[in-house]
Amino acid sequence: MSLRALVLTAGLGTRLRPLTYVRAKAAVPVNGETLARRAVRWLVSQGITEIVLNLHHRPDTVTASVGDGADLGARVRYSWEQPVLGSAGGPRHALPLLVDRLPYAPLPPRAEVSPQAGPETFVIVNGDTLTDVDLASMSRHHAESGALATMALIPNPRPDIYGGVLLDDAGRVSRFTRAGVARESYHFIGVQFTEARVFAGLADGVPAESVNALYPRLIRSDPGSVAAFVCDARFQDIGTPADYLRTSVQLAGVEGDRLIAGRSVRIADSAVVRGSAVWDDVVIGARSRLTDCIVADGARIPSDAVYERCAILPAAGCAAAEGERVVDGLLLAPIR
Repeated sequence: MSLRALVLTAGLGTRLRPLTYVRAKAAVPVNGETLARRAVRWLVSQGITEIVLNLHHRPDTVTASVGDGADLGARVRYSWEQPVLGSAGGPRHALPLLVDRLPYAPLPPRAEVSPQAGPETFVIVNGDTLTDVDLASMSRHHAESGALATMALIPNPRPDIYGGVLLDDAGRVSRFTRAGVARESYHFIGVQFTEARVFAGLADGVPAESVNALYPRLIRSDPGSVAAFVCDARFQDIGTPADYLRTSVQLAGVEGDRLIAGRSVRIADSAVVRGSAVWDDVVIGARSRLTDCIVADGARIPSDAVYERCAILPAAGCAAAEGERVVDGLLLAPIR
């Protein structure tokens, strides 16, 4: 597919704190490979090699992980945001990198149905989820629907914790609900096809949201403008430290264990590390025992330490939240 993609990697990652004090969310290693690299690798496998990543929080950790994308078979460029611009403001700011011609005119009625995605179509991928959506099938569905945006959906696996997407009788997106509101709904898994003119009318550099503001306006003014691509694609969430560790361990069982694959890691021979993810520049002292932990960049675990189900990172520059504590220069946060 001769399409370009935007991977949303600018977010603050508040639900993943305290890990995102150290890295951007998209730069956390999941079984040894960062989310950003996994997203780029997956897009390349689907035939999309022109990729943009947006940046705001800890941008150096994302660029250090992905670089120009050449080693992954991609051409990666970056869209810098200050302040962070959100799920609609981010795509608006990145438009010059995603399409060759910007449609600045007010949004006209939808064009006649085209059998192929047009030159102003691009893909948006959330940088904090893992999925295997068939993009070729989704591209055809988007083009045939004549919609302005098409969202990849699966039956909502946890309506109690995930907001829902509701469809009308024609299978088009009709509205969005908060978690716990609708018992039966669909869940957006972070992949969408969209037309540049959806975002072109927004003011550049001004924060704006898609699901919470822009898309409901589109649906009210033009029912059918947001289409649903209902599928059975895999979806793995990296929302919280518990989600992150669970997904990392699951992938280690499928891909081979790379949980301790960080650079400059030194683990004493007498130390025991089980079910734990260890990042870069970590030292684990003699006779220490770590079980189901996340050890972030730069952590120094003293000898004889015993930690279980906690995120561990250097305390310098970090603010301990409720339930967290600082011990031996380390911030310890329970993984619930």
